[in-house]
Amino acid sequence: MFERKLKALGYLEWDKVNGNNNQHFRKVIVWLEDQKIRHYTIDDRMQLRDITSPEWPKVFEKYCNEVKCPITKNTTDQLEWFIGYAVWLEFGDDCQKYKGIIGSKAKVINKGANVPNVKSVNPLDNLDFDSNAFKIGVSSIAKLLRVPQHSDHLVTLQACSKLVCNKLNVETVKQRPNTMTAKGKSLTAMTIGPGFNMGDIMLDNAARGLSLLYIQDLRNLQTKINETIVAVQNITANPKTDTKLGKVGK
Repeated sequence: MFERKLKALGYLEWDKVNGNNNQHFRKVIVWLEDQKIRHYTIDDRMQLRDITSPEWPKVFEKYCNEVKCPITKNTTDQLEWFIGYAVWLEFGDDCQKYKGIIGSKAKVINKGANVPNVKSVNPLDNLDFDSNAFKIGVSSIAKLLRVPQHSDHLVTLQACSKLVCNKLNVETVKQRPNTMTAKGKSLTAMTIGPGFNMGDIMLDNAARGLSLLYIQDLRNLQTKINETIVAVQNITANPKTDTKLGKVGK
């Protein structure tokens, strides 16, 4: 969370810092004191620089009290405070340099201030798709449609959606108002011819299922191709002739 700040301050290993690692923590503290904070004189920093010393925690505690760091327990929070403190000092040393940058950003923000805040009126945007109530609702719909339930409720919902789109759409209801099931003998992965034998009934059944899915994809693709052809024919098969452009005689 402090990588960008360290990068802005010029710390060479800004992308390798782990706030929970004691050695990383101490190295960054020493660097901040040497390069940015400079609370101690060079001679007084010797104890703080000795990051392998068993007395370092006491030295650091004394250092925190002197720079008035309000955080005393969590090392990650302490590191975040010291980095922020260094950024504040860096800005104070050359505030004129950063005023132009801040001003340009403020102009960009002000330009977007008049943009209206559009609130969605779609109730689906406010749903919690991982809540227990939503999962129970999906399970109820699956039982109503007789759809096998997957361990992932979102996969079950997707299966229900496909069933509704294919068998309960407006055109299907108009064609078969009394029943939602297509006439004829239904085919399943267990009844169609295998066409191959891998020596394992489980693999054969899985392959049959994949074959059915592939056939369904081809059928959907052919349906879309036919719809496209019909749409193009509706445009090109009814040309209009402008008789005013015709000429009689030579």
